Amino acid sequence: MPPLSSRTALLRLPRLWREGRTGLELAALVRDPRFRRPDPQVGRGRPVLLVPGFLAGDETLGVLAGWLRRSGFRPRGAGMRLNAGCFTAVLDALEARAEAGRGATGQRVAIIGQSHGGTLGRALAGRRPDLVSGVVAMGSPLVDPLAIHPVARLQVRFVGALGSLGAPGLFRRDCLEGECCAEVRRAAQRPFPAAVGFVSIYSRSDAIVNWRSCLDPAAEHVEVNASHIGMAVNAEVYAAVGAALERFDAGVARRLAPPAAVPA
Repeated sequence: MPPLSSRTALLRLPRLWREGRTGLELAALVRDPRFRRPDPQVGRGRPVLLVPGFLAGDETLGVLAGWLRRSGFRPRGAGMRLNAGCFTAVLDALEARAEAGRGATGQRVAIIGQSHGGTLGRALAGRRPDLVSGVVAMGSPLVDPLAIHPVARLQVRFVGALGSLGAPGLFRRDCLEGECCAEVRRAAQRPFPAAVGFVSIYSRSDAIVNWRSCLDPAAEHVEVNASHIGMAVNAEVYAAVGAALERFDAGVARRLAPPAAVPA
């Protein structure tokens, strides 16, 4: 699928105010029976690596981590206070954490990434399929990383400018467009390994990421009704995550046939 033009992405994004429903999504989640009474035998100690979105830290996926733990999984954060570092360094760190997770359990690690975290998860699966059982991307612009709201795009450019000026812990402009992180960008676009599961969760009412950019042809597409930020606390998303992890455990990597066409 070709990248979306920035203008097309801008015109098709919902209004930003729709991200204000995150609190309602959390309230609905805590009433959901699957969240309140998870089966602790489901996970059987399988390792899961949680990767937060851009400018977010591990705590933003804390509710999801708690639910996975109560469901019998072994969730582990990415070790990030702020996901804004050099993409190569970040991917190297995620690879090390995935290696540790596999070494501790003897099982490949499932990766759940929100937004930019899902793109990093896809890149890690392409680089080290021997470590990854499957990737669940939640609202991730997999097809075109800059098919995002203009405000978010401005944040990306601003952080890149600060990093280029020497601010510690931030990526540089060269990470976006130069040679610094070219391997990571290629890994995020190369053919996805057939032995690894891949699910992309998207929402047409996502006000940050253009939902069409989530439709990686290699992934199984799951549509939910969620805000972008609220995907971390949305009951529909949790149901999709649980179903994906169950398939990964069963060794069902992804659909044998390409995903059905999604209507405009």
